[in-house]
Amino acid sequence: MAENRKSNWTSADIPSQKGRSVVITGTGGIGYETALEMTRAGAEVIMAGRNRDKGDEAIKKIKQLIPAGNIHFEKLDLADLASIEAFGERMREQRKSLDILINNAAVMNPPLRKITIDGFELQMGTNFLGHFALTAQLLPLLQKGNKPRVVTLSSLAHLQGAVNFDDLQAEHNYKPMVSYSQSKLACLMFAFELQRRSDAAGWGISSMGAHPGISRTELIPNGAGKNSPAGIVRRLFGPILFQPAAHGAWPSLYAATAEEAKGGTYYGPSRMNEMRGYPTIAKNAPLAKDTEVASKLWEVSEKLTKVRFV
Repeated sequence: MAENRKSNWTSADIPSQKGRSVVITGTGGIGYETALEMTRAGAEVIMAGRNRDKGDEAIKKIKQLIPAGNIHFEKLDLADLASIEAFGERMREQRKSLDILINNAAVMNPPLRKITIDGFELQMGTNFLGHFALTAQLLPLLQKGNKPRVVTLSSLAHLQGAVNFDDLQAEHNYKPMVSYSQSKLACLMFAFELQRRSDAAGWGISSMGAHPGISRTELIPNGAGKNSPAGIVRRLFGPILFQPAAHGAWPSLYAATAEEAKGGTYYGPSRMNEMRGYPTIAKNAPLAKDTEVASKLWEVSEKLTKVRFV
């Protein structure tokens, strides 16, 4: 059955989220805008990030706009499995359930290969493996949630991605964009595979992928650098090519809140080859729905992160 989707959906169309709880990773850019709108809609928002100062600043800004907002910061470093485990333990101690998880935070194109505390290539480790482990940690809470949803952010870059099991951590050949594209393809494969496994095991979770198009965030300056080719393009042509971060958050917000949004679906902007616009069903690379590769990636990821989805 076709999805009955409003063609010009914006954050103004978010239904009331009163009584719903959400964990959002990332404190700036798309994460900030997502947290702002979820708070505005009445949700209990847990903003999770590695930098407490940035997190506290983001919370302060949101509280100035929405004084009665129910939002707080929790420390979480997606590049550290021990931090993810500690966050999961805190959440399970503090709460009985969780309704929404938005796997949003990302790093993009560090020019030199960097590794996480656990030895993973930074982009693969943060963007994908960190969120994979986090979702496993929060699975017991999500299973007790009210119509629970998991939204995992991918990127237009996933279309050029491939999963290189022989060099998953780019130890032998590091190319920034190749590793980034692989991490974002893995994120989308995870979104689809999580839906398949939820259906098979009866977890009751709706899992979606989303991407923000090309948005004005700090992802490029913080990763490749403001004087990198991508950084220069962003500076010179940002207002023309890059949509506001608030609009980039629409696909994530649609997937997380719209009643008509469906599990196993990928959402992105509707215009200019998905670079900007209102949320719509996005194009995915055929490999993203390869169940054999997805199953292998899941098994490898469980071993690497030492988590189990049970």
